[in-house]
Amino acid sequence: MERFINLLIIDEDEKSQKGLKGILGGSGNNILAVNTFADAVPILQKKEIGILLINIDCPSFPGFEVFKQIKQISVIQNIYIIVISKDIYSGSKMIRGLNEGAIDFITKPFNPNLIVSKIEVYKALFYKDQRIGQLLSNIFPQTVLDDLNSNGKFSPKRVENGVVLFTDFVNFSQKASKVKPMQLLKKLEHYFTHFDEIIGRYNLEKIKTIGDSYMVLGGVTEQNNEPAIRACLAALEIRDFMINEKALAMAMKQDYWEIRLGIHQGPLVAGIIGTKKFSFDVWGDTVNIASRAEHSACSNTISVTSTIAEQISKYFVIHSRGNIEIKKRGGQIEMFFVEQLKLEHSFYKEGKLASAEILALCELSQVDFNHMRKDILNLLKASLPDEVVYHDLGHTLNVEKAALRYAKLEGLTEEETLILQTAVLYHDSGFILTDRDNEDFAANLASIHLPKFGYSENQIEEIIQIIKSTHYSKPKKTILEKIMSDADHDYFGRADYYSVANKLRKEMENYGKFMTDEEWLKYQLHYLEKKHKFHSETAKNIRLYGKILRINELKNELHKLITSKDKNESLHKEG
Repeated sequence: MERFINLLIIDEDEKSQKGLKGILGGSGNNILAVNTFADAVPILQKKEIGILLINIDCPSFPGFEVFKQIKQISVIQNIYIIVISKDIYSGSKMIRGLNEGAIDFITKPFNPNLIVSKIEVYKALFYKDQRIGQLLSNIFPQTVLDDLNSNGKFSPKRVENGVVLFTDFVNFSQKASKVKPMQLLKKLEHYFTHFDEIIGRYNLEKIKTIGDSYMVLGGVTEQNNEPAIRACLAALEIRDFMINEKALAMAMKQDYWEIRLGIHQGPLVAGIIGTKKFSFDVWGDTVNIASRAEHSACSNTISVTSTIAEQISKYFVIHSRGNIEIKKRGGQIEMFFVEQLKLEHSFYKEGKLASAEILALCELSQVDFNHMRKDILNLLKASLPDEVVYHDLGHTLNVEKAALRYAKLEGLTEEETLILQTAVLYHDSGFILTDRDNEDFAANLASIHLPKFGYSENQIEEIIQIIKSTHYSKPKKTILEKIMSDADHDYFGRADYYSVANKLRKEMENYGKFMTDEEWLKYQLHYLEKKHKFHSETAKNIRLYGKILRINELKNELHKLITSKDKNESLHKEG
């Protein structure tokens, strides 16, 4: 698996910069270099810099107190600072640098082997930190992690209007007894993974699963408006997903699962419990009532309390269930069933997906990216001709993966990444119609499809320009256009170049463009050397070296082919 990291060099000595680039080039290192700390600030604020190398002998070096500033302004907290100096024994500077926050040093003149060894160690630690961070973010809400990082602890927090959503599978114990443990686990994983995607879209927080029960919070760990509405929107999607799953299972004469959902809002206390194995949880009567709302619901229904109903009745179709007894706690609470969104507040007037008005009210993105992505991928899968074996669905997914990698290394914003990823998904859809000048058809398709998924006119226009820029003759002006082109040709610098290129040759043959082996080698070399170039600095850093290797390999292959051909012709003449 390829892994990449941004390395930033701060050094006024251009010879030193060039030397470090030569030593550290390749191996997934995206090396950036500036002359002064002032030049480094905007980079640190935008891009995830894993390792920073700074020359403390430079006249412009602002002092060791800058190390604390670096950690404060850096996009990521686990940045590794390495100091560069002429002589480790030139006084107390090096020692002070280590005391002020640096983790290691390198000396001039450079020892390439030692430098590479040190950088590889800190890269491994950086990747480990990232992995730990990802695991922690899957366990704790981000606000909890922020408090733990800042204060070393998370104090219990009282929330007056927290929303709790519970889901539970109907007759789970009975169904589980008829399924093998591994099959049961896979089925639960299938459902809960989909639930996670839905919950994430509405910026809610999954707290835990308890057997087949799934617990979600709103208005506790995030700042978005209208947690009750967001919870009901998520509940509708989960319910409809389960109904679709049931219909599919019945059509295939298979067993199916049904679900109950319950939602309540009220005061909560949130906190972390445990001394060795930590767990984030919430407590209070609100949790018990939400659980009771779920248990009392019918199959594939959403039951909410009057507290929730009062807040959502303007936008949702609901009807009263009457008073429901709350077991253990005692007493009764009026509850309601949530049927669907009111037609005037839903996209397509179908009562399922929230309108732009509601999304804006909840401070959610008005772009329905997930449904857009499924729509275009299904279209590509169903409509691309059989002859298209290179510009196929797999190619689009590979370009998407490369584009997201470049986006992360370049420090693109969430909005920029959305625009880029959408353009990537549509950029080869023109092959549905034609293998020539396909960009115009792809751009037209995007302009027709994207409005129904909530994209604005400005967003669509930018996406169209990116798609059109993929034509080799078009200049790449913006960073998004540059990344689009680089991601499309990312494999030029990868080890799997030949397997991908052979698919292109096959596709060309499918459209009547046959070449001999010699012509094919010359065609590749002409394109790689004369027509193609990487545009973004990131692509040049991480893929240009691999591309040069491919060119040299192709030249050697061509030389061997021509030599063998000449030899055979010579033998034929002699014969």
